[in-house]
Amino acid sequence: MAAFTDIEAVRVGDLGTTEWEVVDQARILAFADVTGDRQWIHVDAGRARSESPFGTTVAHGALTLALCTTFVTRLLRVEHSGMTVNAGFNKVRLRTPVPAGSRVRGRGAVTGVVELLRGIQVTVRITVEVDGSAVPACQAEQVLLILPAFT
Repeated sequence: MAAFTDIEAVRVGDLGTTEWEVVDQARILAFADVTGDRQWIHVDAGRARSESPFGTTVAHGALTLALCTTFVTRLLRVEHSGMTVNAGFNKVRLRTPVPAGSRVRGRGAVTGVVELLRGIQVTVRITVEVDGSAVPACQAEQVLLILPAFT
């Protein structure tokens, strides 16, 4: 994790990696319930075992993308700031599925910092790695607005 003392200290550079965490079937089912995306490749373990080329259910692409935000919050901290707002993504590539039960982690780097009238816009390249896979599950460029504390 990179911890910056304040907004003025944020610089381009490596943020490191998060700890590994498991994307289990319960998490995939919870995401399906929240989004309404109940396609069988995500929720029907029996059918996925017999019909899917992956041999098991897989996480939703949107769940994998949502993990980018989770990982960025674990990798980047700006002390003495007011709030951080997710402003969206410039680029997203879903490269390989995340089979249920996989361990994933985030690897990040600040690739851009732009001063705004109030605060900064930070671009973070985040990669979701799957344990045992040479191909990342997701590569995304997330844009954050980091605002100073309001007093």
